[in-house]
Amino acid sequence: MTLRIEDLGVAFPAPRPAALEGVCFAVARGELVGLTGSSGAGKSLAAEALAGLLPPGAERRGRITLDGAPLPRGAVALAPQRLDALDPLARVGRQIERFARLAGRRADVPATLAEAGLPAETAARFPHQLSGGMARRVLLAAALSTGAAWIVADEPTVGLDPAAADRATALLARLAGTGRGLVVVSHDLPRLARVAARIVVLREGRQVETAPAAAFAGEGAALRDPFSRALWRAQIPEDAAC
Repeated sequence: MTLRIEDLGVAFPAPRPAALEGVCFAVARGELVGLTGSSGAGKSLAAEALAGLLPPGAERRGRITLDGAPLPRGAVALAPQRLDALDPLARVGRQIERFARLAGRRADVPATLAEAGLPAETAARFPHQLSGGMARRVLLAAALSTGAAWIVADEPTVGLDPAAADRATALLARLAGTGRGLVVVSHDLPRLARVAARIVVLREGRQVETAPAAAFAGEGAALRDPFSRALWRAQIPEDAAC
């Protein structure tokens, strides 16, 4: 099964110009596709559009289909970037149950936490008792609890130390290996290139390139667009240029 995004755009009421337009890519179950770009490129807006969670007044344009058919409700879930998406007054287990219930499901909290790489006792904690890495995994667990076959993870490594960021990236790759489709929104190109099949590059709300992850290597000579090359070279690991 393949999720197809065709000419995806987001517009706000006039006279503001379209904030996002012309985004096209596909992601199959068992596949991880990256979405990257500089700050303000529209990455998080694209993530919200995919999950149907745009802010008030925003209009989604284009088509999102599943094997050519209209996208079923609940097929895509978002693990958001903002940690304040967690309720500070509710224990983790209750929050996971709430997300599952909103999707018409009954949560197996210990199993969902384990899938997100967290111990069962995390369910009894409040958000302020979590490290940054644990909080991001709880957001991922909440998305997983919906039963969605496609997960959009928005900046899952932001604010994490290198070891925690590596663990988060490896976890996302393992989830794709279980048969889910993942769209990972990240400015962290070196880590994204390790696990993605393809990477979509955005600039100022427009898609400039979709390249195989293998193109993000060396000096980026295989990348077609100059902006993609500049973006890669700004983050290029020292050993990658050798």
